[in-house]
Amino acid sequence: MRSCWPPSAAWYPEPAPVLHHLLFPAGAAVTARVALVIFPMFHILDLSILSVFGVANHFAPGSYQVDVVSMTGGLIRSQSGVGIDTIPFSDQHYDTVIVGSTPGLPAPAPDMVQRLQVAARSARRIASICTGAFILAEAGVLDGRSVTTHWGFADALARRFPRIQVEPDKIFVRDGHVWSSAGMTACIDLVLGLIEADLGHAITKQICKIMVLYHRRSGGQSQFSVLAEIDPKKERIRRVLTFIKDNLREPLSIQQLADQVNWSARHFSRAFQAETGLTPAKAIEKLRVEAAQALIESGHTSAARIADQTGFGDDERMRRAFLRVLGVPPQKFVRASRSVKLDVGR
Repeated sequence: MRSCWPPSAAWYPEPAPVLHHLLFPAGAAVTARVALVIFPMFHILDLSILSVFGVANHFAPGSYQVDVVSMTGGLIRSQSGVGIDTIPFSDQHYDTVIVGSTPGLPAPAPDMVQRLQVAARSARRIASICTGAFILAEAGVLDGRSVTTHWGFADALARRFPRIQVEPDKIFVRDGHVWSSAGMTACIDLVLGLIEADLGHAITKQICKIMVLYHRRSGGQSQFSVLAEIDPKKERIRRVLTFIKDNLREPLSIQQLADQVNWSARHFSRAFQAETGLTPAKAIEKLRVEAAQALIESGHTSAARIADQTGFGDDERMRRAFLRVLGVPPQKFVRASRSVKLDVGR
């Protein structure tokens, strides 16, 4: 598999005009060659990034050619048993090299380490998915940099490579030309970030729409959602949490929530806290902060508007909630969002 799906895209909307100078200097070739490096027993979700690049090529024709590579070439089987044909990871020049995941903690062979050291010097950027960070770290590519990996391997990465600054709960991290992502579906967010840096926000938004993604999660977003963190066993409490998340702009009184499950307000409050370990007010606050943070990281910078949309009412109440829940004010995320935009525009 050397280039991206789709063979036919008649059902897509018309591609938006794209300025290739965002990605390529004047007079350069219009295709960025990307290598996805895979290993025996890789996680098949890593291949989902091929679809992301494929949809990008619809909206910005000719932007990417993706090679699936391995050290040996030939058929490489995934953990699920599905195999994919690869080409050898040679000294071919690549614009972007993405190192895929491995089963457990990898111990890369010396020839792979050497090849990645060469690639890191010649490629415009280099990235890792999940445990691929261990392989880049072994090659010395991550020394002195901030990186992430799957939360289950973050401690091991920090212990094995003390010269790396591991950010254990980030979806993906960019440090200069080195990018890294958490595990599983975070590889999609990583590649959307790469494409946004190349082609801009408008193209990325179109890709998300075609791929039926709610929105592109920013790198700074946590690997954990509030709903996943709370995770009550009772269906009625789960139903209430979904109602809260869908109606954050509403006042959300105890009686209003209790009515969703036909309980008295007193019984609801006791049952909710027993199931979640939180009062309804604390759960609402956490969900509002999560929603406000997502809006900030998506480029919304009007504190008053965000506070209104997420039910805080005013920006001062939102600021106090951020301090209670996250320990930092919303302005920190606004500044981070602005710095990412400046990097993309360079």
